[in-house]
Amino acid sequence: QVQVVESGGGLVQAGDSLRLSCTASERTFRTYAMGWFRQAPGKEREFVAATSWTTGRTYYADSVNGRFTISKDNAKITVYLQMNSLKPEDTAVYYCAAGRNPTKKAVNEYDYWGQGTQVTVSS
Repeated sequence: QVQVVESGGGLVQAGDSLRLSCTASERTFRTYAMGWFRQAPGKEREFVAATSWTTGRTYYADSVNGRFTISKDNAKITVYLQMNSLKPEDTAVYYCAAGRNPTKKAVNEYDYWGQGTQVTVSS
């Protein structure tokens, strides 16, 4: 069973930065794509960013493009989400997920999920 574990959430002020980390238990075809999603209270879970271990290509939601950066460390089987210029509307539980296609943004395209980490941005 693939395991995915996030860390790094917290409470910050608007304009601050925060980095999330996500470690997967394996780097195989089952975790070819690594993505970040978020879910705010009362809202559906939404795509934030994704990458793949092999190509390193990155994909972003329009709402975070230019502010967030996804990166990876293959040796550590870890992906990061660097979040800059945070806004109150970025407040959500952030989830890391593993799937097979980094170009896919739908929740059901990802098979393995972490437990989530809370990010709260105060105004």
